[in-house]
Amino acid sequence: MRRWDRLLDSYIEEYRARGVSPQSVAYTEARLNRWGRWLKGRRPRIGIERIDAEMITRYMANCSSFRAKATVYATLSTMRGFGDYLVRLGLWKINPLRWMKGPKVTPYSRLPKRIDHAHMEAMWREAANRHGGYTSHLWVTVLAMLYGTGLRRGELERLNLDAFDRTEGTLRIDGRKTGQERCVPLPEMVLRCLEAYLPLRHNQLEEAGLCGECALLVSRSGKRLMGGAISNGIHAISRRAQVPIHSLHQFRHSCASDLLESGVHLAQVQRILGHCGIGTTVRYVHIADPQRRAAMTLHPINDWLPQQKVIA
Repeated sequence: MRRWDRLLDSYIEEYRARGVSPQSVAYTEARLNRWGRWLKGRRPRIGIERIDAEMITRYMANCSSFRAKATVYATLSTMRGFGDYLVRLGLWKINPLRWMKGPKVTPYSRLPKRIDHAHMEAMWREAANRHGGYTSHLWVTVLAMLYGTGLRRGELERLNLDAFDRTEGTLRIDGRKTGQERCVPLPEMVLRCLEAYLPLRHNQLEEAGLCGECALLVSRSGKRLMGGAISNGIHAISRRAQVPIHSLHQFRHSCASDLLESGVHLAQVQRILGHCGIGTTVRYVHIADPQRRAAMTLHPINDWLPQQKVIA
C-alpha cells in the first residue's frame, strides 16, 4: 500500500503545519503507521476506499488489548483526524470514525500517582549516600530539579549551562513542546544543589577533555546526560530506596500538587510548569481537595451544630 504511505506523509506535513509540538507529530505518525501496518497485513489486500466501520472495529479490538483506556481513546482520535483528511480528498464519502466512540475515560485518570514526601526523602538519601563524589552530586541535582521545578524529562535533558542564571537564580526553559520559552525561578535548595554540582562538573569535563561541552547535566564520561540515562538512573535510585516510581512525570505532578497545596495561585503554577492552557493545570486541583475539606471543618458554621436544628 504505497498509496497509504504517500497519503500519510502528506497528512503529517499538513498536521505539522498546524504548529503542533514535534512530540505530538511523532505520536500521530506512530499511531497511523501502526494502523497502516495492520492494514497491509490483511489478505486479500484492501484498498483505502474499501476501509469501513467493521474493519476499523476489528483493528481497534486488536490494538486495544491490554492497553490503557486513555491510549485507546487517543488512538481513535488520531485515526478520526486522518479519516477527515481522506474525506476532504474525496477518497472516503463519509468518515465512519465520526460515529465511533472511544472508551469512557474518567476525569484525572491520566494523572500519575504523586510521590509523597517520605518517599521523596528516601530517594534523596539514597542518591546522596550511594556512590559519593560526582555521581552523588549529579543525581541529587537531577532529583532536586525534577521535583523542585516540575521540568519535563526532555526539558531537563536539553538544558545547557547558559540556561542557568546564577545572578537571578532562574532557569530558562526551551519551548520545544509548547512553542513558548519560559523562565523559572529556582527554590533555594535547587540553587544550592546546582552551586555544589557545577564545580564538580567542570572538573569532570577537564578529566574527560571535553571542556567545550555545553550541557548542564553531564555523565561521568563528560557527555550530555540523555533522557534514557535520566530515566534509568532515577528508576535505579527508586528501586534501591524501595520507592514505587512508574514514570518521571510523577515528579512533575508532585511539584504541581504540592505548590497548589501550599497556596500558590493556579495561574502561577501554570506559568511555572509551562502549560499552554490553564485547563491542564486545573487537573491538579482535585489532588488538594482533601486539604480543602479539612480546612472547611474549621469554618465557623460548624460551631453552630450543637445549637442549631438542621433543616431537612
